[in-house]
Amino acid sequence: METRSENTRHTLDRSAWVQLATELLAEDGLAGVRVEVLAKQLGVTKGSFYWHFKDRQALLEAVLETWREGRVRDSARQAEATPATAREQIRRVIDAYSIRPNRKGVRIELAIRDWARRDAQAAAAVEDVDRARLDDATALFRLGGFSENDARMRALLLYTHSFGLSMMVYTRMADDIGQLHQQVTRLISGEETR
Repeated sequence: METRSENTRHTLDRSAWVQLATELLAEDGLAGVRVEVLAKQLGVTKGSFYWHFKDRQALLEAVLETWREGRVRDSARQAEATPATAREQIRRVIDAYSIRPNRKGVRIELAIRDWARRDAQAAAAVEDVDRARLDDATALFRLGGFSENDARMRALLLYTHSFGLSMMVYTRMADDIGQLHQQVTRLISGEETR
């Protein structure tokens, strides 16, 4: 990564530290999120870091909170629909996460989930995000006319399919992965039962 310019140095705020820390987490794991490395890449002194954060743990907490809030907000936005458009939105959600995954977002998600395996605070943030995603997807399926039980089951299938597929390397998969995805999408969205 390049060092930030002199102009950035004067306008550096807390969010710049959090953003870069999140990028380093995705690239190098938790061990790669070091104050010295952040300060060097931002082109500032470590004193600037301590102006915004008490210590590294406070930065890590801010990374988790920023990630959690962003994912919960995105989940709620993805679930917005009217009864007439719910099934169409379900298909768009499945496609957005599995056909056109945000590779940077996937790396961040994987890094935070890895961190959560060893840290209770990170695990709580992941649990909050998972709960929000499943609840929002369930509500979307309910809006689309499914029973509560069927909506929950389909929400879980949507979540595991979309995120699982987004983390896979397609070049090593069967040539018909696109066709298989379309079949799974029809199954999850209920199009095959019509």
